Amino acid sequence: MSIIDTASSGMVRVSRFGELHLPKLVLVHGFLGAKEDWLACMPILSQQFHCICVDLPGHGQSRAQLPTPGLEAAAQAIIATLSSLQCHQFHLVGYSLGGRIALHIAKLFPHKLLSLTLESAHPGLTDDKQRDERLNADKQWAEKLQRLPIVQFLQLWYQRGVFSDLTEDEVAKLIAKRSNNNNQALLNCYLATSLGHQQDCRNVISQLKQPCHIIVGQHDQKFSKLAKQWQTEQPLNVISVEHAGHNIHSLQPQLFSQQLLKLLNK
Repeated sequence: MSIIDTASSGMVRVSRFGELHLPKLVLVHGFLGAKEDWLACMPILSQQFHCICVDLPGHGQSRAQLPTPGLEAAAQAIIATLSSLQCHQFHLVGYSLGGRIALHIAKLFPHKLLSLTLESAHPGLTDDKQRDERLNADKQWAEKLQRLPIVQFLQLWYQRGVFSDLTEDEVAKLIAKRSNNNNQALLNCYLATSLGHQQDCRNVISQLKQPCHIIVGQHDQKFSKLAKQWQTEQPLNVISVEHAGHNIHSLQPQLFSQQLLKLLNK
């Protein structure tokens, strides 16, 4: 696995793995994550792709702030950084928040995609009432993020139902891994990219000519249901991974990587 570390002068920073002549694969992490989240996948993925792992604004080494709402701004910042690296067409993978931003990249820059793969990502709420309720809920979490030490916030965060499949040991490891985050940097990104600010992106899939996939964990009931409903409306390929929850690539990187290669090599 060859490694090329790149500190971009743009709004986001990246690390790159794999030979430069290989097809490009861009990977975008979720809230609280960093480009290093994909490291365990690199021994497999970088054999066939030049992988570009992104730090979202407010995460890892990317300290720039987003406007509110900021989903389109995040998408544009990623494209600007990729363009500076002469990466003009690529396969795109996004997890959770990264998947929602990936949908906005697909919406704004469809000609740049070779394929779109989402992992446990929400297509967007369907009406203003739902969006208002989500904004209010996210404001409460934002207050906790602003007020509490990062470890206490993370202890509360991983009690959410979507992480119910995690063992105590897995939660402890995630908290230790995420505890070097900066509260204020995260706060800006969290509020700017709230699901309450996202428009319904379900129809983005039908506007793409490229293959579109969503990978969900069998134990993640919420996102499995969302994916199946989405599939009935759009040409979306749903892959359910057995014995997995919300964050598949982190807890089962080999299984995730092998599944992703099957999709991309079809």
